Amino acid sequence: MPLLDHFRPPLNALVPWTSFHSHWATALAEDLNTLLPPRYAALANLRFNIEIDVAALDRFRDEDNGAAWQPSWFPGPAVATVPFATATDELEVLIQESGGEVRIAAAVELVSPRNKDRPAARTAFAAKCHGYLQQGIGVAVIDVVTSRNANLHDELFRHLGEPAPLGGGDLYAAAYRPVSGELKLWYELLQLGGAIPDMPLWVYGGFCVPLRFEPTYERTLDRLRVPAGVRTAAPQP
Repeated sequence: MPLLDHFRPPLNALVPWTSFHSHWATALAEDLNTLLPPRYAALANLRFNIEIDVAALDRFRDEDNGAAWQPSWFPGPAVATVPFATATDELEVLIQESGGEVRIAAAVELVSPRNKDRPAARTAFAAKCHGYLQQGIGVAVIDVVTSRNANLHDELFRHLGEPAPLGGGDLYAAAYRPVSGELKLWYELLQLGGAIPDMPLWVYGGFCVPLRFEPTYERTLDRLRVPAGVRTAAPQP
């Protein structure tokens, strides 16, 4: 399913971005729940002190901790590695449910126009991602926003005080894994009318599962009844 322009006619008149964003996050969470080991659960549109589009939660369930689970998907090698120090070896406890601990183990961010429209918003987004990474939490970001030109991957590395490896381009998908004093990076440029590649989501504890962006994107278009004619329209620059 080729990537469409969600911020210009005809699609923006049929499905507002806020609605598509919410439905896509839900589709990604549902898909992750078919891939994660039993003790983890992916939830969409979580809000703690900050908003997380999709979070993989470690629920510490004793009855079935997934000891027999083994990963079945492995990403290609990281395209860049930079020095990076995590702040702690332990995840912050973010939720208390029925007396038990629930912790964020991975985060997925679907970039919205408001993340890119002002310097303060871009800085806040970079600081949020940095905060996850400092705790050893894997982060993935996808930006399909055509109405703003800022690159939040570049902004993240400005926040880190480091030159951005790769970067550039207005549309992209990125995955970050903090491990052993390093930050490993996977980065793919996107283009309208092109495919959306799978990206790794690194979960605290050292394993990853695929973020299947394209099939969940297509599923979201189906659920929102986007007509076939709109899907095959030539992308606008």
